[in-house]
Amino acid sequence: FYLHNRVESIDSCAHRISQLIPDARITTAHGKMNEEQLSEVWRQLLDHEIDILVCTTIIETGVDVPNCNTLIIESADKMGLSQLYQLRGRVGRSNRTAYAFLMYRRDKMLKEVAEKRLSAIKEFTDLGSGFKIAMRDLEIRGAGNLLGVKQHGHMQAVGYDLYCKMLNEAVKNLKGIDTIEDFSTTVDLDVDAFIPPSYIVNEIQKLDIYKRIAGLENQTECDDMKDELLDRFGEIPAAVQNLFRISMIRVQAHKLYATEVKGKNGEIRITLKPDAKIRAEQIPELLKKQEKLTFNYKMLCFLKHYKKCGMVERDAQQLLNLTEELLNAMQEELL
Repeated sequence: FYLHNRVESIDSCAHRISQLIPDARITTAHGKMNEEQLSEVWRQLLDHEIDILVCTTIIETGVDVPNCNTLIIESADKMGLSQLYQLRGRVGRSNRTAYAFLMYRRDKMLKEVAEKRLSAIKEFTDLGSGFKIAMRDLEIRGAGNLLGVKQHGHMQAVGYDLYCKMLNEAVKNLKGIDTIEDFSTTVDLDVDAFIPPSYIVNEIQKLDIYKRIAGLENQTECDDMKDELLDRFGEIPAAVQNLFRISMIRVQAHKLYATEVKGKNGEIRITLKPDAKIRAEQIPELLKKQEKLTFNYKMLCFLKHYKKCGMVERDAQQLLNLTEELLNAMQEELL
């Protein structure tokens, strides 16, 4: 498919291409053709009687030509994100490798919105990327006033996820429901936790997975994502399993109003917020139940010492296990 989205000049465009490739069998298709003419074009295309179809966006929906594996879009910067996504779906409908070329005029200064659209369509190429494309389109164009009759405004300044979070907090405040002031919890454990290059080769996919693991909020989401990785990439390596465990440690620590969890050189340090809403009177009871655990009231941190065995893998697993056990004990006593 060669997409030229101007009916009045589509024939001259087809002529230019025929001059460049004299042996190619070229025809055109557009919305001003009647049903019989279009049906004949589709028949010729399916029967391999056409090499190049110069067309408009008429191919956007309802066209399924498995033997067509290349799409060239002229002036792609003038099209919407969802439109580009639909057009890209016209190729790659069989087991043949497909190509989609999104072109714009040489030396043309792209507008910021057009650049974002082209960047998004380039980034999301995996099967099932439709939802991500829709979310990015929503960020670029804006969703308007979600709760009122007016429909205006843009959210690119904060992003859709943050907008929804702010909106949810505002609604809770109006209802009189207390909302926790947002703060970040960092986890720094002496453990190998990463995605090996041999497990996920594509860098864009890898960054997306890192982002999603960092954004996990509960064990159910964690289990679902593990199932997804197992299905998409195969058996999950130990380093990635550690990444999931660290993400869940961060979630647990955040519930305890901890700002930092650090584990190195035979000690685990958990630092709390100054205004942490915990049952402080239960701290002595917690210290009695946990061996080698101390609490510094001035620094507002728990410190637990443990003995390392000297083997990297075993030490890493021991550190993760002890950190999880300590956080579980803290939740039982302090929340």
